[in-house]
Amino acid sequence: MSEDALRLGIIVGSTREGRFAATVAGWFADVAQQHPELVVDVIDLAELGLPAVHPAAATPELREYAARLAAADAFVVVTPEYNHGYPASLKFAIDSAHVQWQTKPVGFVSYGGISGGLRAVEQLRQVFAELHAVTVRDSVSFHDAHGRFDETGNPKDSTGPAAAAKTMLDQIVWWARAAAEARIRRPYR
Repeated sequence: MSEDALRLGIIVGSTREGRFAATVAGWFADVAQQHPELVVDVIDLAELGLPAVHPAAATPELREYAARLAAADAFVVVTPEYNHGYPASLKFAIDSAHVQWQTKPVGFVSYGGISGGLRAVEQLRQVFAELHAVTVRDSVSFHDAHGRFDETGNPKDSTGPAAAAKTMLDQIVWWARAAAEARIRRPYR
C-alpha cells in the first residue's frame, strides 16, 4: 500500500440479531481492500457498544468511534432498508458525529426487498448533505438480497456488483483526493 493511500471507513449500519449486513459488508470490504488506493476500516455498529440513549457527554465508545471517523478520508455506508427507511442505529451513529463527516465523500451499498434499499439511500443522501459531506452518484444495491448471495457470502452474479463497486470506489477516490487538496489550500469554514 502506498504512503498516500486513502482510508475508507465502511459503516455497517444494521445492528439487528440475525442481520444480513455481515454478508453484504463482508463481500464489499473484500472488494474495497483490493482497490490499490484504499486502506479499509470496517466500522460495524453492532460491535461498537454505542449507548442506546444520546448521553450528555461523550462516552469512551463514542470518542473511539469519532476518532475512527476522523481518521477516514471517505466512507461507504452499508445499509438495509427497513420499512422504507434506514435503521435507527445508523441514524444514531451518524448524528453522534459532525465535523468528522465534513467535506468527505460517502458512497452506499444497500440491500433489501424489491427496492434493493434505494429508498434508504435517498434518505441518507439528504442527511449527509446536511452534514456537509458529498455523496457520490453511483452505488451498489441488492434487491431481494438473500437470494443474490451464495453460501460462501459472494454474489451469485460475479460481474455486475463488482463492476458497480469499482465504479463507486473510483468516484470515492476522486472526491477524497479532490477534497483533501482543497482542504490544504483553504480550510473548510
